Amino acid sequence: MNHRLFGAEMSPYSVKVRAYLRYKGIAHDWIPRTGSSQAEYQKYARVPIIPLVVTPEGQSLQDSTPIIDALEALHPEPSVHPDDPVNRFLSALLEEFGDEWGNKWMFHYRWAREVDQIASAGRLARMRDPQADAGGFEAIREQVRARMVERVWFVGSSPATAPLIESSFEQAIARLDEHLRDRPYLFGGRPSFGDFGLWGQLYCAWTDPTPGALIEGRAPHLLDWIHRMLWPRAEGPFENWPALQATLMPFLRESVGGLFAPWTLANEAAVADARDSFAVDLAAGPFTQKPQKYHAKSLAALRARYRAQPADPDLQAVLTEAGCLAMLGD
Repeated sequence: MNHRLFGAEMSPYSVKVRAYLRYKGIAHDWIPRTGSSQAEYQKYARVPIIPLVVTPEGQSLQDSTPIIDALEALHPEPSVHPDDPVNRFLSALLEEFGDEWGNKWMFHYRWAREVDQIASAGRLARMRDPQADAGGFEAIREQVRARMVERVWFVGSSPATAPLIESSFEQAIARLDEHLRDRPYLFGGRPSFGDFGLWGQLYCAWTDPTPGALIEGRAPHLLDWIHRMLWPRAEGPFENWPALQATLMPFLRESVGGLFAPWTLANEAAVADARDSFAVDLAAGPFTQKPQKYHAKSLAALRARYRAQPADPDLQAVLTEAGCLAMLGD
């Protein structure tokens, strides 16, 4: 019996897990979460989120990062964790960055402009009711559009923060395009934990009109990686940090250390203080949003990964240069 993966093509966390299952060669059935699958989904889901994986033994797994962690323990080869301790943690850091800051890019672009709103709401409407007639489809589309546009605050998207989110996206895809010019994956010849987390967001962004045009027009090597990660495979070994440093460090410094690290610390403090909103000065400018409680938990999990690794002065030096050490409690 196969694993059963309940998800949606427009869910970055769902396609992240699907790509991982494909890479590992874990037999699975992809089950779009629609009305016809709802009863089975509800039988196993502990919380109303996707992706949901049901193992052949009937165990249910939810939340993309814990799903991959659980399956990696059972299917350790080929490993998605680089052997080099520096790259091993950087991969985990990029996985977290993708899930949390990368989601800001994806979600903002999907609902910020009319062209993307109409395209995305229409795709979601067809997923919800593939048999709807023209009138029914339009009604569902507009209902979805209105509901989702009202939710952009969740990722901090607003007229005030839109320029920062968009400029950080454009800068990031340029840096990643240069990094991926001479290698198939972020850490060399095979996909890592970090590839899956970052790819899920960028793949979904690519499927939407505005960010898709930016990627296709400006980042051909990144686009190749997006295509490659649909069916990832090992094409060679992981590289070591010195081979990656010249092109990966600029991305780490600007996107992770300059934006994500100060934002995540400010978010953590706001959650602890039960504030309704918080403001933080990032390298690219001021940023204001409502706290994200889940991210405070995922930050704690990232810190646990960091503490679980043996102390490594090379890793500390890299994290210091990237501006990321403070977020880990050091």
